[in-house]
Amino acid sequence: MAHRRWAHDAGEPMASLPSLSRFELQCLRRLWDQKEGTVRDIHDALDDPPSYSTVRKIVERLEEKGAVERVRKDGRAWVYRSKVAPSAMLSKTIRQFLDVAFDGSAAPLVAQLAKMQELTLEDLREVERVLSDERDAGVGRGGREETGEGSDDDRESGAGEIVAPREGDAHPSGSDKVSREPRR
Repeated sequence: MAHRRWAHDAGEPMASLPSLSRFELQCLRRLWDQKEGTVRDIHDALDDPPSYSTVRKIVERLEEKGAVERVRKDGRAWVYRSKVAPSAMLSKTIRQFLDVAFDGSAAPLVAQLAKMQELTLEDLREVERVLSDERDAGVGRGGREETGEGSDDDRESGAGEIVAPREGDAHPSGSDKVSREPRR
């Protein structure tokens, strides 16, 4: 199969991507997993799915919004595929969440994940690797090229900083979860 380009690649403006409900996004994620599928395929892939007709209506709504397209018929059923790239759609969804819940800042989200003990040292190492790779490529916050200039809002103050345990430090749960306690 030839390499397929998404209708909305990650480089396109997020404003051109459709706004999706939670369940629309769940259905679209099942379609991303399958590359192409019928309403039945999507329905069967959902955990605790609603009725088939509800999923059919959601897929129709996704088509109206431009998120999916019909590609062919398989018997009497239409086969659909996504018109939006997963990375672009997830970036838009996360951006909306950050804007609503954290006034656009990712630091409080990371801090909250640490408080909830949902962030491991391995997670932080992965974030650090991604940031380092982007810095080395000259990409700054939000995918912008770094110019060396920026407002004070673009810099973190260090307040509420997440502190990874030192070698040998143990989290109270015995895991490698990140602690919010400052080092002394």
